[in-house]
Amino acid sequence: MPASIFTPAQQVQRGFTLIETMVVVAIAAVLAALAAPSFTPIVERWRIRSATESLQSALYLARSEAIKRGGSIVLRKEATGTNGCALASGTSNWDCGWFVFVDANNNGTQNTGEEVLQRFAIPTNLEVTRSANSEFIRFDRWGRSGPFGFALVPLGKSTSNSAARGLCMSSGGRIRVTSDAAEIPCND
Repeated sequence: MPASIFTPAQQVQRGFTLIETMVVVAIAAVLAALAAPSFTPIVERWRIRSATESLQSALYLARSEAIKRGGSIVLRKEATGTNGCALASGTSNWDCGWFVFVDANNNGTQNTGEEVLQRFAIPTNLEVTRSANSEFIRFDRWGRSGPFGFALVPLGKSTSNSAARGLCMSSGGRIRVTSDAAEIPCND
């Protein structure tokens, strides 16, 4: 039996040439460059939504634990430098995330031996600002903490940005999220 029944000129070639591959890669790069700016608002909205849901979860956890434990529960902002976060330098800036803990001595600071119930990390490139200039929120035995609000906006943007959200908590514990720039930040 012969090794090959086709001559080299008759053999079927498979695959792509280097030039064909380079043309496809160049077209894909141009399309990606054209499409990338339109994804920025989508990514910003996703980050804001994720942070808003995280903050809501933290507030609900703190309220329920305060009711369950008879008070002494605090929601506190993470310090600047936590997990490499360089933001959150002021007391009202919560850009690095937050955590809920049992504040046994009621000083608002998590000390050695005080149990951390949960930490909440948030996506990067966000500004989370509390309406009241404070690093923590204390919950009493009825789960109350007083009215306050947060503004959540993409880094370097204003509250009029389409992705911006305001999270408002009433003194009774009702949480409301708004996208109306006139209500960000709010004090329900």
